[in-house]
Amino acid sequence: MFAIKRKKMGENEFLSLVGRVNSAKKVERHEWVSLLASLTGEQRELLAARAREAAHANFGNGVFVRGLVEISSYCKNNCYYCGLRCANKAASRYRLSKEEILECCREGASLGFNTFVLQGGEDPLQNDAFIADVVASIHSEFPSKAITLSVGERSRAAYDAFRKAGATRYLLRHETRSVEHYSHLHPSAMSADNRRACLFALRELGYQVGSGFMVGSPGQTIEHLVDDILFLEELQPHMIGIGPFIPATGTPFENSPAGSAEQTLLLLSLLRLRFPKALIPATTALSTLLADGVERGVLAGANVVMPNLSPRAVRSKYSIYNNKKSSGSESAQQLEQLGLRLQAIGYRVDYGRGDYPSLG
Repeated sequence: MFAIKRKKMGENEFLSLVGRVNSAKKVERHEWVSLLASLTGEQRELLAARAREAAHANFGNGVFVRGLVEISSYCKNNCYYCGLRCANKAASRYRLSKEEILECCREGASLGFNTFVLQGGEDPLQNDAFIADVVASIHSEFPSKAITLSVGERSRAAYDAFRKAGATRYLLRHETRSVEHYSHLHPSAMSADNRRACLFALRELGYQVGSGFMVGSPGQTIEHLVDDILFLEELQPHMIGIGPFIPATGTPFENSPAGSAEQTLLLLSLLRLRFPKALIPATTALSTLLADGVERGVLAGANVVMPNLSPRAVRSKYSIYNNKKSSGSESAQQLEQLGLRLQAIGYRVDYGRGDYPSLG
């Protein structure tokens, strides 16, 4: 769906446009389209090199590690692309108790992690009070560590309670700026407007906010991707998470083709240049499609990886898409392997909190 043929840019035009992308200067819609649809292989390589330079200028050669704890595979929502959708009767379900989550964090602390990421479906039993209590307990035991939440759309009051309990970051992908495309991916009970309202509420409450989208999701066009970039310009997130769409069994899109890893890498480079201080992960979805997804993501401009701290017995049950990796370098127990892989391309594991640069 991304094979749009357009006139190739000349070298001077390309370099000038890349310079504007890596600045506060305006980039026109048609120029974003050209960057996404008409670059040569050589221009893509140069773009990635510029993205690495931008990441290095702000973060050096360190790649931050976040300890990921997938707290529940139950979800009340019925998103058409997600393997955790409530209508998927074949999905294996689990939810971690407060003590199990704390044990995961304790293991992470022993391994040197300074950020914990709690991610889960919108589980009705892990309600606002439960999340706030878990966050408060983690913060009490590990007051110097950053706590990131990724537990979906909640009320402003809930976000405020989580913030006061000790959460400092929140990840919530907007998925797509297009209302029409959003309705193609979600049931009518869900609203693109509410998703965006949640993101702005999180910013107003003082969170470091992360947003993002899938690359190659069903029905997506180049124009949708441009809309997504323009929305991120409006939101100015501190973290940006993108990864290729991967189909999940038990969903309406289970037979749809996966998104393009190459297009994902191109977008990583563009986003690094446009948002040079953002924390951008090399996602598990990218590693699921590419054996060297971590390396290629970092070389495209990413500077975060999120090894899995979840109990081994449940990792395969958090099946948001097919064949999700969680036992290689995506596993927290394989940090030495991750370190060697990064060292081979000139990078190192950074165990720091990895806050957005202007926040210390």
